[in-house]
Amino acid sequence: MNALNLNDINYIRELVRRHSAIVLEPDKAYLIETRLAPLAQQTGFASLQELIAALRSNRVQGLLAQVVEAITTHETSFFRDLHPFETLKTQVLPELIARRQPGQTLTMWCAACSSGQEPFSVAMLLHEHFPSLVRGRLRIIATDLSNTILSRAREGLYSQIEINRGLPAALLTRHFDKQGLRWRLKPDIRRMVEFQQSNLAEAWPPLPPMDIVFMRNVLIYFGLETKKSILARIRGILKPDGYLFLGTSETTLNLDAAFEPIPMGKTLCYK
Repeated sequence: MNALNLNDINYIRELVRRHSAIVLEPDKAYLIETRLAPLAQQTGFASLQELIAALRSNRVQGLLAQVVEAITTHETSFFRDLHPFETLKTQVLPELIARRQPGQTLTMWCAACSSGQEPFSVAMLLHEHFPSLVRGRLRIIATDLSNTILSRAREGLYSQIEINRGLPAALLTRHFDKQGLRWRLKPDIRRMVEFQQSNLAEAWPPLPPMDIVFMRNVLIYFGLETKKSILARIRGILKPDGYLFLGTSETTLNLDAAFEPIPMGKTLCYK
């Protein structure tokens, strides 16, 4: 397909920013073209230019959502970076459990959960090491912008390549069933996670007070003011002794002075 001109690139950049708050730098033309080319073929357009012309005229229902979804990055893996999950297991959860009243529910939010590997990693960790929480004292909410990717997450069905990225063999044996060339999480793990659609840059669905928020490798895609707005809203739902986990290249520094960084081994959490 023919390369997009600068006018079309900037149109897509602005469209994505307006509808998802994701900031695409001017040098992301290649990313835009490679993400939209398969969509153009799937939707019957002969070129990227035809797809963008249809977008501009708003003549194809649902095309805008498909474009934003195609551009959005869905990079994820089981137990990504590993050390945040170790910190959760050895320090954060034992501390919060000790502080809570017997029988009190712990609530956790995995934002921008993509195809579900992060919340399911948490669910497996809890199932393995905190069985008393799993029996009615735990709530894991996972959200993402994309309804398509959420449908995939709810299925809990993963390719061998996805399984190979971070999942320990012992957990594969205990928590997955082979289905053809793929692996499906067993129902007891799938039932532990509630999936909801949510655009972080727009109004959030009603969320309960949170003990733990995982918002890892998400803020890097947003502009300065959107980052500040999201962190301010997290403060509004995070319990006073709750913990925020960000990605290894993310920080609240110079964005929200109300958050205190808490070093825990290789992990930097925020309160």
